Amino acid sequence: MSKHEESYYRRRIATSQITTVISITLVLFLMGLLGVIILHARMLSDYVRENIGFSIMIREEVNEAGILELKKNLDGQYFVKSSEYIPRNKAAEKLKTELGEDFIGFLGYNPLLPSIDLRIKAPYANADTLGRIEKRLLALPEIKEVYYQKSLVDVINSNIDKISLILLGFTGILLFIAIVLINNTIRLAVYSRRFIIRSMQLVGATEGFISRPMLLRSLLHGIISAFLALLMLMLLTYFALEEIPELLELQDPFMLIVLVGIIFILGAVISWFSTWLAVRKYLRIRTDLLYT
Repeated sequence: MSKHEESYYRRRIATSQITTVISITLVLFLMGLLGVIILHARMLSDYVRENIGFSIMIREEVNEAGILELKKNLDGQYFVKSSEYIPRNKAAEKLKTELGEDFIGFLGYNPLLPSIDLRIKAPYANADTLGRIEKRLLALPEIKEVYYQKSLVDVINSNIDKISLILLGFTGILLFIAIVLINNTIRLAVYSRRFIIRSMQLVGATEGFISRPMLLRSLLHGIISAFLALLMLMLLTYFALEEIPELLELQDPFMLIVLVGIIFILGAVISWFSTWLAVRKYLRIRTDLLYT
């Protein structure tokens, strides 16, 4: 092989490797972006569910110490996310602001009862569970009435279920496309080395000796691609948080760490497995088919 041919071959191999890394990076970036969307959708659905709560009206004869004791007991319940005690005067001020009129001056007294706003944890924010919680609350002697928007609960849960199914289906489709694209890219990269593989076979190299460097290189390409994809996702997330600071409340550090791990595993495993399949094919192909 002349120096010119050797230089051309090296450039071709380098271009093939760069193309492979870029292709895997873009596919992993799309997978990671979808993962981030799914995580934020889940956190947003939990946030919406946890804003479905009860307005608990306290009986007039219950004093403030009794109300605070009731609030403390409610905070200890497994289904309670948070609670807020609203005294009669604070409730009156809030209603006065909403109405834009001084209804107390008109009536001559404050007709509002003290209350506790209760926020429920997301797993319990469904119609059946909320119904059981309502009955449990009404059984307490300090509580006069309990209000919550039953129709809104059904609408929210129905919409969240539909969105979850759509995202799940889209994830499956994108994962299939990602595997196919990465596999095809790597097969083309290995195809350019098919004659090198056959030459090594002719001089007595074993399959393990031939495939090992290519598999290790593919593993490295997968890890590099995953790192680049995550770097792009971090930059995108940074700019998104700059524009929409409220997204910070939806961040779940543990789930983001899991997503990072999944991206690295996907990059390494898909790249390695696709390379193994392609190398295995050219190790066993007939010589005359190398030219087709």
